Amino acid sequence: MSDLRPWPLELKVRRADKTLSLAFDTGETFVLPAEYLRVNTPSAQDRGHGGERRTVSGKQGVGITDVRPVGRYAARIVFDDGHDTGLYSWDALYDLARGQERKWAVYLQELTDKGLKR
Repeated sequence: MSDLRPWPLELKVRRADKTLSLAFDTGETFVLPAEYLRVNTPSAQDRGHGGERRTVSGKQGVGITDVRPVGRYAARIVFDDGHDTGLYSWDALYDLARGQERKWAVYLQELTDKGLKR
């Protein structure tokens, strides 16, 4: 186990389930839906760099086509809707995994408040 932060041991795309399974050196494992990862993209375009933060919607059926390592610090997740510009650092993936329930509830409320659909 890493002394400083959790380190990913395995990332596995499960295309049929539209999920990404992750295992960290903490012994924790997670299964994250592609939709959850897609709407939480760290892409500059969607996170507000250069403008207002955008709520990503309409991604309920999205899947993952590929996961590519970026150096030793991140992964580029390629989605079947063509999105591939977000780099998910290991810390970001771990944070998304650990906070999935809370973050998902916040996202669903945001959709409701803005009159958007999954």
